[in-house]
Amino acid sequence: MTSRHNDPFSSHRLVPQLSSTGDGSGSGKSPLLPTALPPQWNRRRLLVAAVATASVPLLWRPARASDPSGQPALSVNPQYPTEDPSVVREVVGVAHRDLDRLTELVDPHPELANAAWDWGFGDWETALGAASHVGRADIARYLIEKGARPDIFTAAMLGQLDVVKGFLTMSPGIQDRRGPHGIPLLAHARAGGDAAESVLDYLQSLSRSPESERPELSDEELTLYHGNYRFGNSEDEEFQVAPSAMGGIAIQRSGQTARRLTFLGEHSFHPAGAPSVRVRFIVTGDRCSRLEVDSPPLVLSADRTN
Repeated sequence: MTSRHNDPFSSHRLVPQLSSTGDGSGSGKSPLLPTALPPQWNRRRLLVAAVATASVPLLWRPARASDPSGQPALSVNPQYPTEDPSVVREVVGVAHRDLDRLTELVDPHPELANAAWDWGFGDWETALGAASHVGRADIARYLIEKGARPDIFTAAMLGQLDVVKGFLTMSPGIQDRRGPHGIPLLAHARAGGDAAESVLDYLQSLSRSPESERPELSDEELTLYHGNYRFGNSEDEEFQVAPSAMGGIAIQRSGQTARRLTFLGEHSFHPAGAPSVRVRFIVTGDRCSRLEVDSPPLVLSADRTN
Protein backbone atom coordinates (compact mmCIF):
# COMPACT_ATOMS: atom_id res chain seq x y z
CA MET A 1 0.00 0.00 0.00
CA THR A 2 1.17 3.54 -0.69
CA SER A 3 1.11 6.41 1.79
CA ARG A 4 -2.09 7.83 0.32
CA HIS A 5 -4.10 5.13 2.11
CA ASN A 6 -2.98 6.65 5.40
CA ASP A 7 -4.61 9.97 4.57
CA PRO A 8 -8.41 9.89 4.41
CA PHE A 9 -8.40 13.37 2.86
CA SER A 10 -6.06 12.52 0.01
CA SER A 11 -6.92 13.91 -3.43
CA HIS A 12 -7.24 10.27 -4.53
CA ARG A 13 -10.32 8.19 -3.85
CA LEU A 14 -11.08 7.89 -0.16
CA VAL A 15 -12.33 4.30 -0.27
CA PRO A 16 -11.18 1.27 -2.27
CA GLN A 17 -12.50 1.49 -5.82
CA LEU A 18 -15.40 -0.73 -6.81
CA SER A 19 -16.24 -1.75 -10.34
CA SER A 20 -19.05 0.01 -12.20
CA THR A 21 -21.24 -3.06 -11.71
CA GLY A 22 -21.36 -2.56 -7.96
CA ASP A 23 -19.45 -5.11 -5.89
CA GLY A 24 -16.79 -5.93 -8.46
CA SER A 25 -18.20 -9.37 -9.14
CA GLY A 26 -20.39 -8.38 -12.06
CA SER A 27 -23.48 -9.28 -10.08
CA GLY A 28 -24.87 -5.77 -10.24
CA LYS A 29 -25.32 -5.70 -6.46
CA SER A 30 -24.03 -2.63 -4.61
CA PRO A 31 -23.13 -3.39 -0.98
CA LEU A 32 -22.91 -0.39 1.32
CA LEU A 33 -19.33 -1.31 2.27
CA PRO A 34 -16.70 -3.45 0.58
CA THR A 35 -16.34 -6.85 2.23
CA ALA A 36 -12.56 -6.53 2.55
CA LEU A 37 -10.51 -3.48 3.53
CA PRO A 38 -6.77 -2.86 3.49
CA PRO A 39 -5.22 -3.36 6.94
CA GLN A 40 -4.79 0.39 7.45
CA TRP A 41 -8.55 1.05 6.98
CA ASN A 42 -10.32 0.52 10.27
CA ARG A 43 -14.01 1.36 10.72
CA ARG A 44 -13.33 4.83 12.16
CA ARG A 45 -11.06 5.82 9.27
CA LEU A 46 -13.65 4.64 6.75
CA LEU A 47 -16.38 6.65 8.50
CA VAL A 48 -14.27 9.84 8.42
CA ALA A 49 -13.55 9.29 4.74
CA ALA A 50 -17.21 8.70 3.94
CA VAL A 51 -18.24 11.91 5.71
CA ALA A 52 -15.56 13.88 3.87
CA THR A 53 -16.71 12.48 0.56
CA ALA A 54 -20.37 13.20 1.30
CA SER A 55 -19.52 16.84 2.08
CA VAL A 56 -18.26 17.62 -1.40
CA PRO A 57 -21.68 18.49 -2.92
CA LEU A 58 -22.16 21.11 -0.20
CA LEU A 59 -19.03 22.95 -1.27
CA TRP A 60 -19.16 22.59 -5.03
CA ARG A 61 -21.95 22.95 -7.53
CA PRO A 62 -21.82 20.77 -10.67
CA ALA A 63 -21.85 22.86 -13.82
CA ARG A 64 -23.75 21.81 -16.91
CA ALA A 65 -20.66 21.21 -19.00
CA SER A 66 -17.91 18.61 -18.59
CA ASP A 67 -14.21 19.16 -19.04
CA PRO A 68 -12.27 17.33 -21.83
CA SER A 69 -11.30 14.52 -19.47
CA GLY A 70 -14.95 13.58 -19.12
CA GLN A 71 -15.08 14.59 -15.45
CA PRO A 72 -17.99 16.89 -14.43
CA ALA A 73 -16.88 20.52 -14.35
CA LEU A 74 -17.15 22.15 -10.93
CA SER A 75 -17.90 25.81 -10.29
CA VAL A 76 -18.50 28.21 -7.43
CA ASN A 77 -19.68 31.79 -7.44
CA PRO A 78 -16.79 34.19 -8.12
CA GLN A 79 -17.04 35.72 -4.61
CA TYR A 80 -16.86 32.38 -2.74
CA PRO A 81 -16.61 31.99 0.24
CA THR A 82 -18.62 35.23 0.36
CA GLU A 83 -22.27 34.40 -0.28
CA ASP A 84 -23.58 34.60 -3.83
CA PRO A 85 -25.03 38.15 -4.14
CA SER A 86 -27.95 36.92 -6.24
CA VAL A 87 -28.96 34.53 -3.45
CA VAL A 88 -28.59 37.21 -0.77
CA ARG A 89 -30.76 39.60 -2.76
CA GLU A 90 -33.43 36.95 -3.31
CA VAL A 91 -33.51 36.06 0.39
CA VAL A 92 -34.13 39.68 1.39
CA GLY A 93 -36.63 40.15 -1.42
CA VAL A 94 -38.78 37.11 -0.68
CA ALA A 95 -38.68 37.87 3.06
CA HIS A 96 -41.26 40.57 2.27
CA ARG A 97 -43.85 38.10 1.00
CA ASP A 98 -42.98 34.44 0.34
CA LEU A 99 -42.36 32.13 3.31
CA ASP A 100 -42.28 28.99 1.19
CA ARG A 101 -39.49 30.24 -1.07
CA LEU A 102 -37.63 31.73 1.89
CA THR A 103 -37.72 28.33 3.59
CA GLU A 104 -36.24 26.68 0.51
CA LEU A 105 -33.34 29.12 0.59
CA VAL A 106 -32.66 29.34 4.33
CA ASP A 107 -33.32 25.81 5.62
CA PRO A 108 -30.21 24.33 3.96
CA HIS A 109 -28.07 27.30 5.03
CA PRO A 110 -29.47 29.02 8.17
CA GLU A 111 -26.78 31.69 8.12
CA LEU A 112 -28.82 33.30 5.34
CA ALA A 113 -31.38 34.27 7.99
CA ASN A 114 -29.09 37.26 8.61
CA ALA A 115 -28.80 38.23 4.94
CA ALA A 116 -28.71 41.98 4.25
CA TRP A 117 -28.93 43.85 0.95
CA ASP A 118 -28.19 47.42 -0.11
CA TRP A 119 -31.05 48.45 -2.40
CA GLY A 120 -29.16 51.54 -3.46
CA PHE A 121 -27.22 54.51 -2.02
CA GLY A 122 -26.78 52.66 1.30
CA ASP A 123 -30.42 51.71 1.93
CA TRP A 124 -29.53 48.49 3.75
CA GLU A 125 -32.22 46.01 4.64
CA THR A 126 -32.03 42.63 6.38
CA ALA A 127 -34.40 39.77 5.68
CA LEU A 128 -35.87 40.27 9.16
CA GLY A 129 -36.17 44.02 8.54
CA ALA A 130 -38.13 43.26 5.37
CA ALA A 131 -40.60 41.01 7.18
CA SER A 132 -40.93 43.53 10.00
CA HIS A 133 -41.97 46.57 7.99
CA VAL A 134 -44.59 44.66 5.98
CA GLY A 135 -46.11 43.01 9.05
CA ARG A 136 -45.22 39.39 8.19
CA ALA A 137 -45.02 38.02 11.73
CA ASP A 138 -44.87 34.44 10.43
CA ILE A 139 -41.78 35.19 8.34
CA ALA A 140 -40.18 37.16 11.17
CA ARG A 141 -40.63 34.30 13.65
CA TYR A 142 -39.22 31.80 11.16
CA LEU A 143 -36.11 33.95 10.61
CA ILE A 144 -35.59 34.44 14.34
CA GLU A 145 -35.87 30.68 14.84
CA LYS A 146 -33.13 30.27 12.21
CA GLY A 147 -30.81 32.75 13.95
CA ALA A 148 -31.81 36.23 12.74
CA ARG A 149 -31.09 39.09 15.17
CA PRO A 150 -34.27 40.97 16.16
CA ASP A 151 -34.21 44.72 16.80
CA ILE A 152 -36.67 47.35 18.02
CA PHE A 153 -38.46 47.40 14.64
CA THR A 154 -39.15 43.68 14.84
CA ALA A 155 -40.27 43.97 18.47
CA ALA A 156 -42.67 46.78 17.56
CA MET A 157 -44.26 44.78 14.75
CA LEU A 158 -44.59 41.67 16.95
CA GLY A 159 -46.24 43.69 19.73
CA GLN A 160 -43.48 43.09 22.28
CA LEU A 161 -44.09 46.15 24.43
CA ASP A 162 -41.61 45.29 27.20
CA VAL A 163 -38.85 44.82 24.63
CA VAL A 164 -39.63 48.15 22.98
CA LYS A 165 -39.57 49.88 26.36
CA GLY A 166 -36.25 48.21 27.12
CA PHE A 167 -34.75 49.62 23.91
CA LEU A 168 -35.94 53.13 24.85
CA THR A 169 -34.45 52.79 28.33
CA MET A 170 -31.15 51.74 26.82
CA SER A 171 -31.18 54.39 24.10
CA PRO A 172 -33.53 57.32 24.77
CA GLY A 173 -34.92 58.85 21.60
CA ILE A 174 -34.51 55.67 19.57
CA GLN A 175 -38.21 55.84 18.70
CA ASP A 176 -37.32 58.51 16.16
CA ARG A 177 -34.90 56.26 14.28
CA ARG A 178 -36.00 55.03 10.90
CA GLY A 179 -35.82 51.53 9.51
CA PRO A 180 -35.18 50.31 5.95
CA HIS A 181 -36.33 52.71 3.21
CA GLY A 182 -36.78 55.41 5.85
CA ILE A 183 -39.87 53.72 7.35
CA PRO A 184 -40.50 54.99 10.91
CA LEU A 185 -40.90 52.81 13.98
CA LEU A 186 -44.55 53.83 14.33
CA ALA A 187 -45.29 52.34 10.89
CA HIS A 188 -43.81 49.02 11.98
CA ALA A 189 -46.21 48.94 14.94
CA ARG A 190 -49.12 49.70 12.61
CA ALA A 191 -48.01 46.87 10.33
CA GLY A 192 -48.30 44.48 13.29
CA GLY A 193 -52.08 44.94 13.41
CA ASP A 194 -54.06 43.98 16.50
CA ALA A 195 -51.14 42.09 18.04
CA ALA A 196 -49.11 45.31 18.17
CA GLU A 197 -51.88 47.66 19.29
CA SER A 198 -50.33 48.19 22.73
CA VAL A 199 -47.00 49.14 21.17
CA LEU A 200 -48.71 51.55 18.78
CA ASP A 201 -50.57 53.25 21.64
CA TYR A 202 -47.36 53.52 23.65
CA LEU A 203 -45.34 55.04 20.82
CA GLN A 204 -48.10 57.53 20.06
CA SER A 205 -48.12 58.60 23.71
CA LEU A 206 -44.47 59.56 23.72
CA SER A 207 -43.54 63.22 23.42
CA ARG A 208 -41.70 63.40 20.16
CA SER A 209 -40.06 66.30 18.42
CA PRO A 210 -42.26 67.21 15.46
CA GLU A 211 -40.54 66.69 12.15
CA SER A 212 -39.85 69.80 10.18
CA GLU A 213 -42.35 70.12 7.39
CA ARG A 214 -40.91 69.31 4.02
CA PRO A 215 -42.07 71.06 0.87
CA GLU A 216 -44.13 69.10 -1.59
CA LEU A 217 -44.07 69.27 -5.36
CA SER A 218 -46.99 68.63 -7.66
CA ASP A 219 -46.78 65.91 -10.30
CA GLU A 220 -46.62 68.64 -12.93
CA GLU A 221 -43.65 70.29 -11.22
CA LEU A 222 -41.89 66.94 -10.92
CA THR A 223 -41.99 66.38 -14.68
CA LEU A 224 -39.15 68.91 -14.89
CA TYR A 225 -36.79 66.21 -13.67
CA HIS A 226 -38.03 63.29 -15.77
CA GLY A 227 -35.44 61.97 -18.21
CA ASN A 228 -32.33 59.88 -18.80
CA TYR A 229 -28.98 60.99 -17.37
CA ARG A 230 -25.72 59.42 -18.56
CA PHE A 231 -22.55 59.36 -16.43
CA GLY A 232 -20.38 56.97 -18.49
CA ASN A 233 -19.92 55.28 -21.83
CA SER A 234 -21.41 51.87 -21.02
CA GLU A 235 -25.08 51.16 -21.60
CA ASP A 236 -25.71 50.63 -17.89
CA GLU A 237 -23.97 53.87 -16.84
CA GLU A 238 -27.19 55.82 -16.92
CA PHE A 239 -29.93 56.91 -14.54
CA GLN A 240 -33.58 57.17 -15.40
CA VAL A 241 -35.73 59.59 -13.41
CA ALA A 242 -39.43 58.82 -13.71
CA PRO A 243 -42.65 58.79 -11.65
CA SER A 244 -42.54 56.50 -8.61
CA ALA A 245 -45.19 53.86 -7.99
CA MET A 246 -45.49 55.30 -4.46
CA GLY A 247 -45.87 58.89 -5.62
CA GLY A 248 -43.29 61.51 -6.43
CA ILE A 249 -40.28 60.52 -8.53
CA ALA A 250 -37.68 57.77 -8.42
CA ILE A 251 -34.16 57.37 -9.71
CA GLN A 252 -33.03 54.08 -11.19
CA ARG A 253 -29.84 52.80 -12.70
CA SER A 254 -30.30 50.35 -15.54
CA GLY A 255 -30.77 46.82 -14.18
CA GLN A 256 -31.17 47.93 -10.56
CA THR A 257 -34.00 48.84 -8.21
CA ALA A 258 -35.73 52.21 -8.47
CA ARG A 259 -35.24 54.41 -5.41
CA ARG A 260 -37.89 56.94 -4.47
CA LEU A 261 -36.62 60.49 -4.00
CA THR A 262 -37.70 62.76 -1.13
CA PHE A 263 -37.80 66.45 -2.02
CA LEU A 264 -35.74 68.74 0.23
CA GLY A 265 -36.06 72.03 -1.67
CA GLU A 266 -34.00 73.91 -4.26
CA HIS A 267 -34.02 71.02 -6.76
CA SER A 268 -32.43 68.77 -4.13
CA PHE A 269 -33.60 65.31 -3.01
CA HIS A 270 -32.42 62.33 -0.99
CA PRO A 271 -33.04 58.65 -1.90
CA ALA A 272 -35.22 56.46 0.31
CA GLY A 273 -33.29 55.08 3.25
CA ALA A 274 -30.24 57.27 2.58
CA PRO A 275 -30.86 60.72 4.14
CA SER A 276 -27.19 61.75 3.93
CA VAL A 277 -27.07 61.32 0.13
CA ARG A 278 -28.02 64.24 -2.09
CA VAL A 279 -29.35 64.10 -5.63
CA ARG A 280 -29.29 67.60 -7.08
CA PHE A 281 -30.74 68.62 -10.41
CA ILE A 282 -29.10 71.46 -12.32
CA VAL A 283 -31.87 73.56 -13.83
CA THR A 284 -31.41 76.39 -16.29
CA GLY A 285 -34.56 78.25 -17.17
CA ASP A 286 -37.31 75.67 -17.65
CA ARG A 287 -35.01 72.74 -18.43
CA CYS A 288 -33.01 70.33 -16.27
CA SER A 289 -29.70 69.61 -17.99
CA ARG A 290 -27.78 67.52 -15.43
CA LEU A 291 -27.97 65.79 -12.09
CA GLU A 292 -25.30 65.37 -9.44
CA VAL A 293 -25.16 62.62 -6.83
CA ASP A 294 -23.26 63.50 -3.68
CA SER A 295 -22.65 60.21 -1.87
CA PRO A 296 -19.38 60.63 0.05
CA PRO A 297 -16.73 59.96 -0.98
CA LEU A 298 -18.29 59.76 -4.46
CA VAL A 299 -19.53 62.82 -6.32
CA LEU A 300 -21.04 61.82 -9.64
CA SER A 301 -22.30 64.03 -12.47
CA ALA A 302 -24.69 62.79 -15.16
CA ASP A 303 -25.78 64.71 -18.26
CA ARG A 304 -29.35 64.55 -19.47
CA THR A 305 -29.65 62.83 -22.85
CA ASN A 306 -33.26 63.51 -23.79
